[in-house]
Amino acid sequence: MTAKTLVLYSSVDGQTLKIINHISELVEGELEMFDIDLQPEIDFSQYSKVLVGASIRYGNFRKNLLNYVNKHQAQLDTLPNAFFLVCLTARKPEKASPDNNAYMAKFDQLSQWQPRLKGVFAGALLYSRYNWWQTLLIQLIMKMTGGSTDKSQDIELTDWSKVAVFSKDFSAL
Repeated sequence: MTAKTLVLYSSVDGQTLKIINHISELVEGELEMFDIDLQPEIDFSQYSKVLVGASIRYGNFRKNLLNYVNKHQAQLDTLPNAFFLVCLTARKPEKASPDNNAYMAKFDQLSQWQPRLKGVFAGALLYSRYNWWQTLLIQLIMKMTGGSTDKSQDIELTDWSKVAVFSKDFSAL
């Protein structure tokens, strides 16, 4: 078997992809990346392990993520595998681990695939990319949850040292 790693992602504003690109710098071997939202047809036998990363938007995963992992659960399970999610609630330490994150619990409930390694990372508030309605909605959510409502600047909340630890654990699979 080759030493290629399959990387599948679902990203809205690009922070999940940015995290994947960072992970790709930290793990050895060749990585091939595919956007789950394009529903790629993949020969899983060409890979030695698989990583899936997905973002949460307005409290939900993108529909294609769950459809894809449920459809390909058997193939995902044949390889060493990991999953991480990106959400703004992970900016709070008490919601920043797979064991105490509501979105990971939601994934576990809705997904037939149960990854061997799980991670949760804070995303980014990218007010400069949102339209006025998205800005208003995200500001409301941030106000209710104690986050930044300052739309004059983008704020990256990702803990890159945590991503590095996850990358090391993924490499060890």
